[in-house]
Amino acid sequence: MLTRRTLVAAGVAVATTRLHAAPLPDMPPGACDCHVHIIGPQDRYPMVADRAYTPGQSTVGELLALRKRLGLSRTVLVQPSFYGTDNGSLLDALGQLGDTARGIAVLEPNVTDDVLKRLDKAGIRGVRLNIETGGGRDPRDITRPLGAFAKQIAPLGWHIQIYAALSVIARVAPDVANLAVPVVFDHFGMPDAALGPDQPGFPVLLDLVRSGKAYVKLSAPYRISKQPGYADVTPIARALIAAGPERMVWASDWPHTDHAPGKGPAEISPFRAVDDSGVLDLLATWCPDPAARRTILATTPQRLYRFS
Repeated sequence: MLTRRTLVAAGVAVATTRLHAAPLPDMPPGACDCHVHIIGPQDRYPMVADRAYTPGQSTVGELLALRKRLGLSRTVLVQPSFYGTDNGSLLDALGQLGDTARGIAVLEPNVTDDVLKRLDKAGIRGVRLNIETGGGRDPRDITRPLGAFAKQIAPLGWHIQIYAALSVIARVAPDVANLAVPVVFDHFGMPDAALGPDQPGFPVLLDLVRSGKAYVKLSAPYRISKQPGYADVTPIARALIAAGPERMVWASDWPHTDHAPGKGPAEISPFRAVDDSGVLDLLATWCPDPAARRTILATTPQRLYRFS
């Protein structure tokens, strides 16, 4: 039997997290982690050949342990890039987690309405467009599928989730503003935290939030920060929250995938070592108002992902 110890000894990356011993105080009922990944089992769910990197395995059991320790009760599973449009691992995990989880899929442009209905029944609530993982900077990679997907998913009450650099987001903002479905931007909209809220493109993102055209995930500060403790993220987070607390959700980005320097696409890149509890603690710094934090952690995810 493969245990965590034997996997680590063999050089296989497995999900690891430093955690508080007990749930955080004042966690509202229905608090949700809005961006995590379940990976594997590798023999059942092979990754696409042209992937940018290869992570290790993260299991539903590990996710449930994380939720318990953080005091969370709901989760949104997001389809990662290395599975392409094969959402099998995601759907497997949704089946195990039941009504406590929802999912965001990656889909072919010609997906049928019947498939969409089946995915909705399984707990899928949106489609993801990811160009950042591959280093994409062409806005057309987003604008081309944006309108078609919006038309297909609007009857289901889904949204479109976009992972792209801030410069790309600024260029697609007019298209986003004209959509009939919500848009959710990953990881603070991917600004450079060191440049602060006045950096090019960030006011455009704030305008989308203020106008009710976009949601933003307060997630993975390590993806935009260069400072220990992510102190440079605070002005970014506060500006986003001030623009629309009801348009923010919180997420851990567990198990913290990474493309390790020097690793080839098929070599296993270990997960980042991240203190999820410490990152969750930062939400109180970014958002001192307890009522607004309840909105971010529970009320908005309840509505956006249609938890019952």
